[in-house]
Amino acid sequence: MPALVPILVSVFLIAVSVMQSPPSAAQAPARYVAGVADLPLMPGLTERPEDGLVFDKPGGRIVEAFATGPLTWQEVRDFYESTLPQLGWKPDRGGGYLREGERLQLSATEAPGAVTVKFRLFPQ
Repeated sequence: MPALVPILVSVFLIAVSVMQSPPSAAQAPARYVAGVADLPLMPGLTERPEDGLVFDKPGGRIVEAFATGPLTWQEVRDFYESTLPQLGWKPDRGGGYLREGERLQLSATEAPGAVTVKFRLFPQ
């Protein structure tokens, strides 16, 4: 039994260190685009709130938001093409998405090593 004690102590210390480790990017809490509570901000993008606007009017809301990150436009498109349908957004022929009377459009400008994404949400 005394030989088992060091093993149990080691297992306990490993378990404690794992529980105290900071979350990885995959475990980090989800962030969302300002003004659209259920539109996730892709990991790797940082929102630029000073450039955005949120306008709620009787006919529907209008949101423009911008985010930048060390990604490519293709990576961003791939992320949102796989994520948005799971949230009820349906692709339309114009390259945007439709859901419950709203249209979402994403566009981007690329610079070497970075992308700036523009999110536009407006009534359909």
